[in-house]
Amino acid sequence: MKKLPARAAFIVVPMILAFLMSGIVSTIATLNAIGLAADLPGHVLKAWALSYAVAFPTAVVVLPIVRRIAALVVEEPGR
Repeated sequence: MKKLPARAAFIVVPMILAFLMSGIVSTIATLNAIGLAADLPGHVLKAWALSYAVAFPTAVVVLPIVRRIAALVVEEPGR
């Protein structure tokens, strides 16, 4: 499988991060709200879709800021 070029990382990293985190948080929040209901998967998918629609653009905007803040408190390798 051919890989994407390195310049795509700025969009692929927040895409994957938002996908995983919004899925986990949506599942936990939905379980907490309705319990182990028979229609749980449908509720989770609906909540996940909304969460991802917010999480992905937020991650694209916030991730560079987080990297700058982290660079202020973490030493660079080899120093």
